[in-house]
Amino acid sequence: MKIRYSLSTKTFALVGILGVVGVLAAWDSGQLPKAKAYHSPADLENFRGGGIGLASGANNFFRASGDCYGCHGPDNVGPVFANRDAQGNDVNPPDLWRSTMMGNSARDPFWRAKLSHEVTVNPAHQSALEDKCTSCHAPMGRFDKFLSGGGHYSMLELVNDPIAQDGVSCLACHMQSPDSSGLLFSGNQKYDTTGVLYGPYSDVFGAPMESFVGYNPIHGDHIVDAGLCAGCHTLITETADLNGNPSGDHFVEQATYHEWLNSAFNTDADPESGLSCQACHMPRIDDGIIISALYDFLTPRSPFGKHELVGGNVFMLKLLKGNIDELMLTSSSQKFDSTIARTTRMLQQHTLMLEPTVIDRTPETAFIDVKLTNLAGHKFPSGYPSRRAFLEVQVKDQAGNTIFRSGNWGPDYEVVGHDPIYEPHYDVITSQDQAQIYEMVMADVNGNKTTVLERAKEPLKDNRLAPLGFTTSHFAYDTTTIVGVPPEDIDFNRYANGTEGSGTDITHYQVPMGGYTGLINIETRVWYQSSPPLWMEEMFDHNTPAIDTFRVMYQAADGTPTLVKEAILTDVTMAIDGLSEIGIRIFPNPVRDGVLRVDGLDERTTSITVVDMRGAQVARFVPTGERVWQFNLPRSAATYLVIFDVQGRRFTRRVVVQ
Repeated sequence: MKIRYSLSTKTFALVGILGVVGVLAAWDSGQLPKAKAYHSPADLENFRGGGIGLASGANNFFRASGDCYGCHGPDNVGPVFANRDAQGNDVNPPDLWRSTMMGNSARDPFWRAKLSHEVTVNPAHQSALEDKCTSCHAPMGRFDKFLSGGGHYSMLELVNDPIAQDGVSCLACHMQSPDSSGLLFSGNQKYDTTGVLYGPYSDVFGAPMESFVGYNPIHGDHIVDAGLCAGCHTLITETADLNGNPSGDHFVEQATYHEWLNSAFNTDADPESGLSCQACHMPRIDDGIIISALYDFLTPRSPFGKHELVGGNVFMLKLLKGNIDELMLTSSSQKFDSTIARTTRMLQQHTLMLEPTVIDRTPETAFIDVKLTNLAGHKFPSGYPSRRAFLEVQVKDQAGNTIFRSGNWGPDYEVVGHDPIYEPHYDVITSQDQAQIYEMVMADVNGNKTTVLERAKEPLKDNRLAPLGFTTSHFAYDTTTIVGVPPEDIDFNRYANGTEGSGTDITHYQVPMGGYTGLINIETRVWYQSSPPLWMEEMFDHNTPAIDTFRVMYQAADGTPTLVKEAILTDVTMAIDGLSEIGIRIFPNPVRDGVLRVDGLDERTTSITVVDMRGAQVARFVPTGERVWQFNLPRSAATYLVIFDVQGRRFTRRVVVQ
């Protein structure tokens, strides 16, 4: 049975006169009833709906998420509902969080297998490796031991520690100290052990939390600052050679926070238009939310950050959903479905813009540019180096037959034509066995590719899309370098005028047409893989219980890459224009210096008109015997149509200014 407490008119008057201090005094004096745990075991089972249930209890410094669930979990008894938005949707934090990668970080079978792989390669480093990795994947176990004066935290301790297995749980964030936010990295976060928990709201009514779980909730600005995420999402590791000896080098495994610093999203650089990590990964709503299910009189809070905590790891979320019982997860399959849907939406609506353009066509070649624009506040992909995105371009004729296809993937979920070691970055693609893959590739002390993190010394390649505003002159560029992009690729993260920070890349495709001049359909897609097959090969050469467990799950899973963006373009240029046949040439295309040139004019051409994509005339030229004509187009990036009137026929060419 659920007991709900409300306040009488007299008590409301008391609140109005005395404010929060008065309420606390009333609580302490016994004027207000003390709340009790109100969920029966049957209630909890109904709310849980699958999985083993949230952990409860405490160690020396941390409490598990189950101890937060009573107040901050679901509220299903009216007339006033807590933890619900204005439309009545349940937005309680534990249930949104429990099916995320953060909520399952300590049980993640890929992480456990990869850590086991690292230990197998360098068994003498087991203690340090496990202690470092658990500092972010199981912080409430690892830091409890650390703060208690213990030694390194081990995987053996984790598998027997339900609070550690709670992953990046409530207190892993809300207990972080404000004086270290954004200053400590590589799993070295600092926790406030004075018995306080930080939240985004002021005038906190903290008596119930103090009474139930022994923490005093207070306001902390840092809880909505990107620096809160920095402790784990900038990881710099020490390098060991192939014999396991320290080389003295360091490797940036990920620097998502530093990528954000080196972007237009940085709220310190631009408080007005900047966005913190939380703004995207914990989207805020303006609805007033009562944040405790026990007290109807609490002031609704706004804005409210939904604890959705999604990134882009659809594959692993599906794998977790398919192995709930074996992995002893706390979430139901229905909750995983919701998080998978949110993650897919994040990838498809808030990650990229995809713009294909036909620059020019001859009977021999179609010149196609595909522009990607990064919409994220960090590199894409970001995070652990296994993650990659690749670009597929498929050109079909009018009958639907494939003329050209680059970047497709096969039945083994691997990119077709992938080079044996790694695929280089391309500015121009001319062959179907070339594919544009955006990724980080690690190299060991000998310069050879490796997927063993402790052996990583430097990147062989890092052509991941930079965020808007990213520059090589930023102070954080040393941890966010671009590697393997050739100097001749002048449009990688550059505007048309050559300045950095566009957050874009244009891949130029030269598609052999074999004399075909009819209509073509160009299908472009961006695919994402968080755990691609090539990354697994080195680890799967070893056998440990953790690796073997993950191998079985991985091989049984659907490895279909996640579609991020899709755009289809139909081009009829050659079908309606025979300029090349009558000797007229337009160049350069794309136009980079602002000057459009036309060669091969004769008396047959009666006029040339340039219009923008809205149909507005930009220029008009009537030839008077000249063979060559040139025109200064506006320097801003845009697409124009050049229309030729030749002996009563009209021909059109598309021209792009970059």
